[in-house]
Amino acid sequence: MDVSGTTKITGIFGYPIDHTLSPLMHNAAFREMGLNNCYMPFQVSPEDLPDAVKSIRCLNLLGVNITIPHKEKVVSLLDEVNEEAQFIGAVNTIVNKEGILTGYNTDGRGFMSSLDENNISADGKNIVIIGTGGAARAVSYYLSEKASQLSLFDITIPKARNLVDDLKMIRNNIKLLETIEDIGKPDIVINATPLGMKADDPLPFNPDIITPDTVVCDLVYKKTKLLQEADKRGAKNIDGSGMLLWQGVLAFELWTGIKPPVDLMRKILLSNIS
Repeated sequence: MDVSGTTKITGIFGYPIDHTLSPLMHNAAFREMGLNNCYMPFQVSPEDLPDAVKSIRCLNLLGVNITIPHKEKVVSLLDEVNEEAQFIGAVNTIVNKEGILTGYNTDGRGFMSSLDENNISADGKNIVIIGTGGAARAVSYYLSEKASQLSLFDITIPKARNLVDDLKMIRNNIKLLETIEDIGKPDIVINATPLGMKADDPLPFNPDIITPDTVVCDLVYKKTKLLQEADKRGAKNIDGSGMLLWQGVLAFELWTGIKPPVDLMRKILLSNIS
């Protein structure tokens, strides 16, 4: 891709950011569509986030994705936040339109699309989410509409309680797990913590609760130790690559107004996940 004076820049803010595969996926899509756009990774420390958000406007960026650990903190720094992201309390996509920065959250819809393409239904299921950060808030917003019961756990109990209280304002099927031992035997269990990103990370919960009837989802986008344990027990399982793909597809559409080449984005993504 040749960068010129008319090239439109998008990117991603995170800390750390060296693991991101989003630039490969988006830049391939821009090339395929013949768009003079470029997607860049930006390592932004927490203390630099306010200045980084201002730079979107100052540098006339088309917009950016937001990833760990900024999804919640960035909300108060924006001009506008759409209703979905406002309720979730987390933003993963910012659009710059004539200097107005608007926040969206495509994580939840991306996750639901990944379930759909794997023929996994959340309707009437007993679902447990481990971790209650930005991604979990997005996923729980949609799953709470489908599940018979949605239970949440976080090692930081007040953080989990905040999400439970928020969801209870619109749903009556929400439960707080005070300890990880209360996980029970869910139909679907989702790891929404960073555990699994590193090879020496511990498992987020005791895998003995997994049966062949359990669906195990990990929002980390590779075959984690948790998913390997699910394989051993004959359980259907999916990693976070589908969510990463579909949230990116939705972000692409927000920035450009164009549907991207999904199959190409998937191919690029999967070929670069180790």
